[in-house]
Formats: sequence, structure tokens, C-alpha cells
Amino acid sequence: MKKLLLGMCLAFMVLLAAGAGVIYSGVVSVAADDPHGSWVHGVLETARERSIESHASDIAAPPLDDEAMKVAGAGNYASMCASCHLAPGMQETELSKGLYPSPPNFVSSDMHGEPEERFWVIKHGIKASGMPAWGKSMQDEYIWQMVAFMQELPDMSAARYTALVAASDGHQHGGGETAQSPSSHHDDDTRQPHHAREADGPADLQDSHEPKENHEPKDSGRAEDHPHSSHDAEHQH
Repeated sequence: MKKLLLGMCLAFMVLLAAGAGVIYSGVVSVAADDPHGSWVHGVLETARERSIESHASDIAAPPLDDEAMKVAGAGNYASMCASCHLAPGMQETELSKGLYPSPPNFVSSDMHGEPEERFWVIKHGIKASGMPAWGKSMQDEYIWQMVAFMQELPDMSAARYTALVAASDGHQHGGGETAQSPSSHHDDDTRQPHHAREADGPADLQDSHEPKENHEPKDSGRAEDHPHSSHDAEHQH
């Protein structure tokens, strides 16, 4: 018996050393465009599904048929989810094509799991998958609104989706949203170039003794004199 136990321990140590060697050698690919082998994918998928099912087992879903909940959830889904999980009438995006594991398309395929499980995933996210833990900044009430909206999403028409999003209040989750700085590009008052904003200051801050034409920006015609001239071309492929 002792020899058997010793042999098992030695075999385990050899396997452990071999595994460590493979890991430290760098031969294991972590590239998002290099999918897992079928058995690795199966193990990870099973672990994910069982973990979600287990952790969501004590969650009780509220009624999800209220139209107001769906309207509110539509705004947040359009702002936070559609770029990965898509929407009715929407083509694949850079994120939906580039992420691995591929985010499920909630429009073209049946949504798996119960509402409670979707709530748990939205709130806590999934490690190493690109799915954020939205509960870090979003209150439960707003997560349930998204779940209510998603209940209808697989059978939703593009017109219905557009109408729900238009009727919503957009991106809102009851506090915790990322604060916008005065120079944020998401602020309507700051979408114009910085040099244009500076010229719009209060009149009493401008020198009334200088001729008015001295305050007009001079165009040298050179691209380097306009620091924002290349910004519009930045996001191109």
C-alpha cells in the first residue's frame, strides 16, 4: 500500500512539473484569435454554466412584464450591451467579431438560462471573457430593467427596438456612472475644438483695448497648426 501511495505521489509530482514546464515555456497561446481546443472549451463552458446556475440559485426575480421596465432597460442595453451582443437590424461590430469567447448574439439565437442567471451575470460579470461586472456601478433595479428588456429581445423587430430606445432615458443606472470631465467628448458643450471654446469666454475677460480683428484665429494653412485636424481620421482602418 505504501508503495502504491508513493507511486501515485511521484506520478502527481511529475505531471505537476510537466504542467509547470509547459506553462513557463510560453507555448500555450492566449491569443483571442486562437480558439481553445474542444476539450478545453467544453471544460470551461461547463464550469461557467454550473457556476452561474449555482450562484444565481437564491435570487428571486421580480415581475418582468412591465412595459416601463422594458423601456428603461432598452436605453441601458443600447448604451452598454449592443456593441457586443448586438440588436435587431444591427450588423456585427468590431467588438462582437474580435472578442473570444464570442459574446452571444441575443437577437439571432435563443437566450440561455433563467432571468435570475442573466441578472447575476450582468451584475457580477464573467472572468477572462470581456463581460464586465456592471454591478460595480449599477443598482439592482436597473439591472432588472435590462433583464426585462432582454426577455423580449430574441423576437423583437428593429422598429420595436428603435421605439423602445427612443422612449427611454438613455444611459442611466441610479448613481455610480462615470463622471464626465469638463473636456469630455460626451459633453454637448465640449464637442467643438478646444481653440473654439477658448474664444467663447465671457466678454469681460477679453482686452477691450485691442482691435477686434486681433482676436480672430489666424489660419496658417499648415496641418501642424491645427492639433485637432488629425483627430477625425484617428479611428480608421
